[in-house]
Amino acid sequence: MHRPMQWQTRRFPKRTDSIQHPSSSHLRTLPVRRWLLTHPHTTWRKPAPLSRSDNVASDLPDLAMSRLIPFLFSLLMLALLPFGSARAANNDPVVLVHGFLGFGPEQFPGTGYLYWGGYHDIASHLRVYKGPRTVVTATVGAISPNWDRAAELYAQIKGGCVDYGASHARTPPVREQKPPGKCWAADHARNPEGYPLALYPAWDADHPIHLIGHSQGGTTIRALVELLEHGAPDEGDGDLYAGGKTGWVRSVTTLSSPHNGTTLRDAVLDILPQLRSPLRDWFQAGMWSWELAPDGARSFNLWARTSPHVVYFSLGTQATEAGAWCCNGTDRAIAPVQASNYQYPRIDMFPYYKTYAGEWIVPSLRQHGMGGYTQSAPGRVRIDSEWFANDGVVNTVSMRAPAGHPVRDYDGTAVRGSWNYLGTYRGYDHFDILNWPNKGPSADPIYERISDIIFGL
Repeated sequence: MHRPMQWQTRRFPKRTDSIQHPSSSHLRTLPVRRWLLTHPHTTWRKPAPLSRSDNVASDLPDLAMSRLIPFLFSLLMLALLPFGSARAANNDPVVLVHGFLGFGPEQFPGTGYLYWGGYHDIASHLRVYKGPRTVVTATVGAISPNWDRAAELYAQIKGGCVDYGASHARTPPVREQKPPGKCWAADHARNPEGYPLALYPAWDADHPIHLIGHSQGGTTIRALVELLEHGAPDEGDGDLYAGGKTGWVRSVTTLSSPHNGTTLRDAVLDILPQLRSPLRDWFQAGMWSWELAPDGARSFNLWARTSPHVVYFSLGTQATEAGAWCCNGTDRAIAPVQASNYQYPRIDMFPYYKTYAGEWIVPSLRQHGMGGYTQSAPGRVRIDSEWFANDGVVNTVSMRAPAGHPVRDYDGTAVRGSWNYLGTYRGYDHFDILNWPNKGPSADPIYERISDIIFGL
């Protein structure tokens, strides 16, 4: 299993050179403060006791000493500071955006269960990790298209009422352009309607943010960046659609996001239409399901460009293994007989999605699952064996970057205007990355790694 790099605090070698106490003539010609600043790597050696006849006091007046001692104390305190927010390259707020069927922190108040963390609060962890940091969680439509979710995300962060756009609101499924009451207050002192408070009303080019999205949250963020920078002139006078908001987003990080779609949708809908399941009903609910399919994602990728002004990071997860006759960590109750050219769910995968992740959709032996689904119909995105590995919901190959967009493997240096791939985390399924209760590994080290990277930009 791929494990994230463990970073160590760099220890500098101790300097062995030292100097004697500067002579009185040196102090006359060079102020003590300037001398210290121009000799940062020297260490003091305590001088031998001086007699009254040396008369050093006359060369180093009380005024100089009164300034020197606080200065040395300040240097000591600076050296003792932890490598946290005080030393970060930036301390911009972080906004977490949930995926398909996601929910906000207020959804299950009696249980304490969170989308970001399950019974463990990832946002709280990030706030204190080398903090303090500002980390907030957004709540957008659970089964809405990326455009709608982006419009909601903008209003929720900046403040104001949701505006879906005049032209977009008329496309099926038809919706109100400005639904009443779907608002967030930018100023708590001027909020007679009692709207919830916006997450970060100061948001602009001088106060940028980091955006982290899981699953469809990643593609929602991409839609938001496209609208921020390029706008949509046909959508009316909404502030979001004016465009020109370059520099508002410092970084985008996507976790297990279907940039090129997921074959889960196609595998469930394209074959054996009479096979019923709750997942099938969700996929037939609306336009959002088209965007999650490979063919719809291809169209979305032509519209949602990779901005040259933003640093992008992506991370993949994989919870399937190539078939073997024995001992590959997969669930033999789901797939007792395996072929080496297909993928099968690990035994610790989230239970419900095991039935879709392997060579076949269980219990059917006539419908290929994500680990064996292919198609090559004319005009459609070709699906071959590179798509077989998955995390139970999204194909791992789709998580790297949108097809045709610039991408590279992250090597410690982030490149703006390109996707910087942080690697594939094997053994993590689609919900292990959220720390939902399961037998999989903890995701805390992953979020700590992301925090180190984005706050170092």
